[in-house]
Amino acid sequence: MRKLRSWIKAFRLRTLPLALASIFMGSFLAISSHYYNVKVIILAIVTTLFLQILSNLANDYGDGVKGTDNKNRIGPERSLQSGDISEKEMRNGIIIFVLLSLLSGIWLIIYSLGNKWVLGTLFLMLGLGAIAASIKYTVGKNAYGYSGYGDLSVFIFFGPVAVLGTCYLASKSINLWSILPAISMGLFSSGVLNINNMRDMENDADSGKNTLALILGYKFAKFYHLSIIITAMFLLVAYSIITYESLWQFIYILIFPIIIKDIISINKIIDKSMLDPFLKKLVLSTLGISVFFGLGILLM
Repeated sequence: MRKLRSWIKAFRLRTLPLALASIFMGSFLAISSHYYNVKVIILAIVTTLFLQILSNLANDYGDGVKGTDNKNRIGPERSLQSGDISEKEMRNGIIIFVLLSLLSGIWLIIYSLGNKWVLGTLFLMLGLGAIAASIKYTVGKNAYGYSGYGDLSVFIFFGPVAVLGTCYLASKSINLWSILPAISMGLFSSGVLNINNMRDMENDADSGKNTLALILGYKFAKFYHLSIIITAMFLLVAYSIITYESLWQFIYILIFPIIIKDIISINKIIDKSMLDPFLKKLVLSTLGISVFFGLGILLM
């Protein structure tokens, strides 16, 4: 039971709602087209959960072996750092979730696209790219998360790839304006990573992890956070205005005051350890926006 609890901790369950938010957004966009496949949506959710857990295990391993996860780190203690899971066990866990992600992803592509091999190959390449990005974020000598590119990767894979990919696989179509909520989800997700990186700036600097927040500095990292979150909210509203059919489409705005209140609080924080609760709050707020966005579509 102790080992099981260690693995569950390594899975970082509190990060899973963020991955689900993007898939839900893509699914609801598919539903709005009035032609969609529920089984494809379920497979997309399963594949995404496998990919997110893979990313979390690889992050635990990469930061653990590099010494970035240490006693000076502000966030929760990691499984490799604590010794609850050995390096070999973590590598085996990564391999298992690579295989699960790959198998689930191939099943998703085949079930959705059938014999459309050109499109199928394109989506397979995107899937392999997602797996590679999950691992290379912190693993290896040239881990891109240590060079300030983590935000860009999160934006791409949690935004346009996850949202538009799910939408197309589930409905076989994409509305041109769907790019707006797709970008929005990518920006919210980058905001979550930015809070994490602002919180860990001192330890990351000491460990040689050169995140975008560290490159910008604390003051400009907070301004960057404000900018991307406000832009994300604006793009959602713009999409609802452009595709307007009912006031129900704007129900997700009920979440905005919570996010704005948190932005104001974050801007006032000097002690970076106080940023940690806002990470979880933005994850849940992003999921809430996605769910309410879908609710508005269903109530139209």
